[in-house]
Amino acid sequence: MTLGEKINDPKAKPLLVADCCTLVDEEVASKGGISGFAVKAGYGAVKSIKPGFIAEVVDRLLPEFVEKLDPIWADAEGSGKPVDYFLSHKSQVAEALLSVTDGKVKEAKSSLVRGTYDRLRGSAKKNVEEAVPRLARVIQKHS
Repeated sequence: MTLGEKINDPKAKPLLVADCCTLVDEEVASKGGISGFAVKAGYGAVKSIKPGFIAEVVDRLLPEFVEKLDPIWADAEGSGKPVDYFLSHKSQVAEALLSVTDGKVKEAKSSLVRGTYDRLRGSAKKNVEEAVPRLARVIQKHS
């Protein structure tokens, strides 16, 4: 069963969404320094202002993320060491995921949203690459 088929399973998708939310929580918690403080503060504010928002966003974006990751994961499984494959292709994985958010930002009506995203896009790739080990383990768990 492909990842795409899994997320359409009404029993499997909520578990995948929950694990992805945990992944985001863990990634944010792992950030250090001044930029990490800013990320943690912003993330905490979003979670407190709108509880459940992160899960809503993950649920909404998951089908597109999975569509982009499915071919890479298929290659990863074919390698016999899918987590290692993802780690060695972390730039490709990050670009696949960010292509989804890039597309969403292009559709954004707010110039503030577009401008903010454009300024943060470079560091976003680094942060996504750092999340690839956790992401690979989540995918492996659900595949």
